[in-house]
Amino acid sequence: MFTMTPALALVSPAQLAGYGVTAPDAVVLTLLQHRGMLQFALGAAIVWAGFDRRVRVPILLGATITKGTGVLLTLIRPEVLAASAGNVGLWFDLVCLVVLPAVAVTTLARGRQDRAR
Repeated sequence: MFTMTPALALVSPAQLAGYGVTAPDAVVLTLLQHRGMLQFALGAAIVWAGFDRRVRVPILLGATITKGTGVLLTLIRPEVLAASAGNVGLWFDLVCLVVLPAVAVTTLARGRQDRAR
């Protein structure tokens, strides 16, 4: 829910105003809408991983890498960090960077325990 704005921009570009993007040119709009579709697909994959332990680790690692890249790009650009300071999405991603790998490691450990039995 916190990072759903780009996905909503697929059908309603006005949703990008939450990012401070009010009049994007065609290239920026296309890139942000594409990002929205990628985030939608990632969210769907995370839901799938919640139900299917066989795909959980690669999906959670992929989500960790993509979220980590977004956070890193935000942190290395002071103007973006300043604009994102109160952004709930940034804080959500930071929490995900702890939770997602923890769940992946737990899943791996349980898989090893199950095979040892």
